[in-house]
Amino acid sequence: MQDRPTTPRDAITLPFPDPPAPGETIEVAPGILWARMPLPLRLNHVNIWLLEERDGWTAVDCGLDTPDTRAAWDKLAAGPLKDRPLRRLVATHGHVDHIGLAGHVTGRFGAAFHATRAAWLWGRVSYLNSGQPTSPAALAFLESHAIAPAHIAAFAQDRGAYARLFGPQPTALHRIGDDDGIEFGGSTWRAIVANGHGDEHASFVAETAGVLIAGDQILQRISPVVGVFSTEPLADPLSEYLASLPRFAALDPDLLVLPSHGLPFRGLHARVAELAHHHDERLARTLGALDRPKAAAAVAPTLFDQRLVDSQWLLTLAETLAHLHRLVTLGAVRREIDAAGRILFARM
Repeated sequence: MQDRPTTPRDAITLPFPDPPAPGETIEVAPGILWARMPLPLRLNHVNIWLLEERDGWTAVDCGLDTPDTRAAWDKLAAGPLKDRPLRRLVATHGHVDHIGLAGHVTGRFGAAFHATRAAWLWGRVSYLNSGQPTSPAALAFLESHAIAPAHIAAFAQDRGAYARLFGPQPTALHRIGDDDGIEFGGSTWRAIVANGHGDEHASFVAETAGVLIAGDQILQRISPVVGVFSTEPLADPLSEYLASLPRFAALDPDLLVLPSHGLPFRGLHARVAELAHHHDERLARTLGALDRPKAAAAVAPTLFDQRLVDSQWLLTLAETLAHLHRLVTLGAVRREIDAAGRILFARM
């Protein structure tokens, strides 16, 4: 969610500094095309990757279910994909900007859907729940962390804005598991399934082709959201995320990294080190903020600009909780409950 810290000049390079327009492509490696889908969000795009097969194409991720995304897919179908069918849709993970349009894409092209089981289930459950009212448990979660009543009331009124960007999801799955070898685009890709940002997030590395399709696990400029939400209120996703970084640090440092947001880049080891440093620095700031027992909402301004806390309070709360829960796991912080039933965090 935050910009990366300063790195030595040339540690990270950007071989393709200008992204494609929606519905257009750029070849980033032999047989691999880069396309972008628009997002009606502060983060305004998601990258998708098209891999050429002998008898068609494989796509990695697909975007939201919106008219703009459907129009971009129409343009791809009439251009780069013309006369060659899409055989497979592969999902990196189950977040709406990656699989919201999965049912439409697989249905339109007759493509098989490949994903981890958690990604597939997350999409299906999210779509089925998209019209449901906000749960009492979700509101109680926000109250327990001292979120302002006005924010809670607004969330109760329209918590489903993102969920409505999920279209119908595929009803059948070709399941991806950790370390599975998958043949697409003329290469064997090894799946790296990790947690932290999303449940069973799959990245794909083809050492012989020199490419890593990183998804959201390793992004070029921003750090992926690692947060605690009401669906799993005691989770420790930051510990899971940090545990995944050595797996990427063990890969070839010269790989071309294809992230889901931002630009393709080289400098994988430098970027992994940046991400680890980013969270180490925020853990130290989080611990330093606990001069007295505090609710997560009171800690958030220590990690984020107040304007961001006000405008994106749910994400800043989620990421603040992820750092607090990591400190609880490390034994540096404990949870307390005050007389009003709010959860407070205190130094050990």
